[in-house]
Amino acid sequence: MPAPVMYTPLRIVALLFPNVTQLDLTGPAQVFARFPEAEVHFAWRDLEPVPTDSGFSILPTITLEAAPQADLLFVPGGQGAFEVFDDDAALGFIAEQAAGAQYVTSVCTGSFALGAAGLLQGRRATSHWASLDMLEHFGAVPVSQRVVQDGKIITGAGVTSGIDFALTVAAEVYGKDVAQEIQLYIEYDPAPPFDAGSPSRPGADPQAVQERIEAMTKLRSPLVAQAAERLRSQS
Repeated sequence: MPAPVMYTPLRIVALLFPNVTQLDLTGPAQVFARFPEAEVHFAWRDLEPVPTDSGFSILPTITLEAAPQADLLFVPGGQGAFEVFDDDAALGFIAEQAAGAQYVTSVCTGSFALGAAGLLQGRRATSHWASLDMLEHFGAVPVSQRVVQDGKIITGAGVTSGIDFALTVAAEVYGKDVAQEIQLYIEYDPAPPFDAGSPSRPGADPQAVQERIEAMTKLRSPLVAQAAERLRSQS
């Protein structure tokens, strides 16, 4: 009988903030929960319920001050990721944790919080398609892929890509067999009823795509430009 595989403990710290897109957080969290010998912390400034963009709240498990050093830092997205730009405590937390982490990761527009913390200069990264090109403001190289890895930086595209992202991380840390076992356990076998899940798909309405990009650019580009300018002034 083969000896059981011994895994090195992995400490995952996920930043939780108001107006987070809940599936950006909970999709990967469901996969993280199946990682061998992993502990997962959801950190915010206090332990009060944090409102998501979906009408319900999530409880942090630890405060920013009490959070341990992450082996894997994870930042989800949502409009709240742009509101973090003006939160020195949250940006400082991201930067400090990233310095000691083996992996620095995000899903959807969480990559913009990484950028605002100064972590994407010259790095390949992805985000939700409607905001992707704005990553250039932070010196990043935007890549339209489901999951992008550049050194210890691993970023996932929009919302549902969080599961793909987390399985990619599982394969990186534990190997393909563990990742496939997790995929099987959670029955991740997508078969969407429509072929309209990204701008490149035949069912996607080009006009709707353009309108969404224009709306997100109008909403977010001033915040991104301001954060990028502040980052340049600090360098």
